[in-house]
Amino acid sequence: MNLRYLEVSVGLFVLLGIAALFYLAIQVSNIAEYRDRDTFEVYAYFDHIGGLKVRAPVTVSGVRVGRVSRIAYDPDRFQARVTLAIQSGTDFLPMDTQASIFTAGLLGEQYIALEPGGDFESLQHGDEILFTQSALVLENMIGRVLTNFSGD
Repeated sequence: MNLRYLEVSVGLFVLLGIAALFYLAIQVSNIAEYRDRDTFEVYAYFDHIGGLKVRAPVTVSGVRVGRVSRIAYDPDRFQARVTLAIQSGTDFLPMDTQASIFTAGLLGEQYIALEPGGDFESLQHGDEILFTQSALVLENMIGRVLTNFSGD
């Protein structure tokens, strides 16, 4: 009887541990953050998106205001077209807002940071962000440094 009680209690402990890990994985992945909310879409074109992925955060002053909803290549412009799903409460972004691709930390995920401009008109659904800054490619930067050192 004592051995049976021990086996059942160990089994329950393992099940609780698996449930806790599952809950932690859901919280860390921010799945709840990606529920369909009332959003509007704007588009930004980049020469190089680096490791930017769908569902990457879109921030203004470090505050998350949306996410990347789609990434596609535009053969007419020879650039990557990134669709940003911005929360409807963020309808105050001026037309001359700048979009830049940054990295969260040294090896972190990439995200898009929006920097508002000074225009009086606001971005609406279907508008295009005209001012963009592509991701910094570490390999290109290292190549430039090595080229500069070899030239000296």
